[in-house]
Formats: sequence, C-alpha cells, structure tokens
Amino acid sequence: MGGGKEVDIMTIDWARFKQIVMQANNIVLTSHIRPDCDALGSELGMAGLLEQLGKKVRIVNGQKTPPNLTFIDPEKKIKAIDEEITREELADTDLLIILDTSAWIQLGAVGDWMKENTFKRVVVDHHESDEDLGAEWFKDKKAEATGAILTNAAQPLGCKLTPEIAMPLFAALATDTGWFRFPAAKEHTYRTAAKLIEAGADPSWIYGQISEQDSVGRLRLRGIVLTRTQTELDGRFVHTYLRAEDFAASGALPSDTEDLINLTLGIRGTQFAVIFVEQLSGGFKLSFRSRCALECNEIAGHFGGGGHKAAAGAFVDREFNELRAEVLDYVRQQIKSLG
Repeated sequence: MGGGKEVDIMTIDWARFKQIVMQANNIVLTSHIRPDCDALGSELGMAGLLEQLGKKVRIVNGQKTPPNLTFIDPEKKIKAIDEEITREELADTDLLIILDTSAWIQLGAVGDWMKENTFKRVVVDHHESDEDLGAEWFKDKKAEATGAILTNAAQPLGCKLTPEIAMPLFAALATDTGWFRFPAAKEHTYRTAAKLIEAGADPSWIYGQISEQDSVGRLRLRGIVLTRTQTELDGRFVHTYLRAEDFAASGALPSDTEDLINLTLGIRGTQFAVIFVEQLSGGFKLSFRSRCALECNEIAGHFGGGGHKAAAGAFVDREFNELRAEVLDYVRQQIKSLG
C-alpha cells in the first residue's frame, strides 16, 4: 500500500459484519491455544468495540493466558473453558467470533465445544490457512496482524478507540511485526500504530511488560536453545530443539518458549529456521521462520499446520528422533530446490 495511501479497511465487509453482530445478544470471542499478544489483544480489542455497540461479550479460550502475558488483561476478562468457565455457562451463546486463527486444531477444547453447538460463527483473521470452521469469513491475508484489522475496523463499525482498546491492540500489532522490524511492517503499519498511540496506548510501558520481564528460567532456556543450535547448507538452514525435561532443568515455563526461534535469526546468513518444542502434554510444536523464497506456511502445511509466509507453525505427535529427521530432511530438500 505504497504512495502514502491509507490501508484499505474495506477489504473486509464491515457492514455485513456489523449486521451479524447487531442480530446477536450473547457473543463469545475465542482464539488459538498457546495464545500470543495478537490473539489476546485482538480478543480484548474486539470486546471493547462490541461493548460500544451494546453487546454482551465473553472471551473464552482453550487454554489459560500465559503468566507472562497476564498484564494485557488487567480485569481478567479472558477465561479458559472447562477451567474458569463451564460449557453450561455458555449455553446462551448465539454468536461466536473466532480471532487470529482459521484452524480447528488451534482451538483446543473450544473447538470441541463448537462441534456440540449450532450457533452462528464468524472468523476475523489474517492467516493464510482456510479450514472449514462452518463460519462466515472476514479475512485480510495481507494484514500484518489481526490487531491491525480491528484497529482499522473501529471507524466503519462506528466505534471509538479508547485507551482500554488501544493498549491490547498495540501489543498485538507490535509483537506480530517483531516490534516493526519484520517485512510485514509497511508505512501503513506505522499509521495504524499512531492511531493507537493517539488513543492512549503507551509503547514504552507495553514493551517493558513484554520484553523486560524475563525470569531466570527463561534466560536459562535461551541458553539451552542456543547451545543446541546447528547450522547447515553454508549457514542458510538453522535448527534447534527443546525437550520436556528442559523446563524442569531450567525452571522455565512452557510459555517461556514464545519467540525463542527468533534468536536463530540473529545468526548471519540464516535464511530458514526451525525449532522443535516438546509439549508437557505430549507431541511437538514446530515453529518455522523464513528470510527467503521458501514459504513457512507451505512447510507447516505439509505437517498439518499453517501460518504466514515468513512465520508459521504446526503440532505433530510423533517420536522425537523420527520426527526431527523427517522435518529436517524435508526442509533441506526444499531449500536446495531454491538453488
């Protein structure tokens, strides 16, 4: 969107979205498991917008908010299904809005609850994947974050950006663009950020809450990741891993793995990176990052996942050595095919 033009907020039919919302009385918002700032911030931002439209809104996720991100929800509006809110309490739901994901597997227990019900569903998202969630789509795959979509939706929805809405949406935008250093950050990204700052977001405070609250355990976990980092193909391919026992050994939490893969991008010459993170409940979360023509969402899709061209992920429940060998071999071949 060059030439100083404003981002085209009408890529999404907000008139249709508002029509659906105004026909509903009890709205539930949800997002993906292992929620990040774009997931949580988009939920809280959307909740604020819908409340201005006079709607009753609840936010329900498949997992609790990670301890390091609880700052984003000071009023503790976000609940984990079957832990902090029961399915019976959600019986009056007549509209479900799914934010920042388009994949069944990423919904966790909320996905199971969805399958038990027939209420209206809509998706607001910016990811490439398009699974059939039985929902009406409101997607902009060119958007740098779902939080950016919602920021620019305020005007066509007839809503105002307040400080309570701006803070979580700025956290969503900033983190999904790597604090504006990823290629997805364009000139309109900064205009979107400016709107949020004008509305009351404090970038310095938000950065401090996200990036200057590390525990000793997280620092030790970084050391493990870096120690295991290996490079191949003249440094173009970088990979590392974490096993379940590493959390107890370091004193870290599973949520402390967020963004650890980005450490590998600091290695000169890196074009593609992979990290394997064993989950305490079993299986492995795979995260991919690309700085070349090889698209992460295509690689992740091969293993049942999805995401963006520059960043994507998947979950696979397999034996570690077998899985690692298969994934690394597949990525090697794809990188080699680039020439």
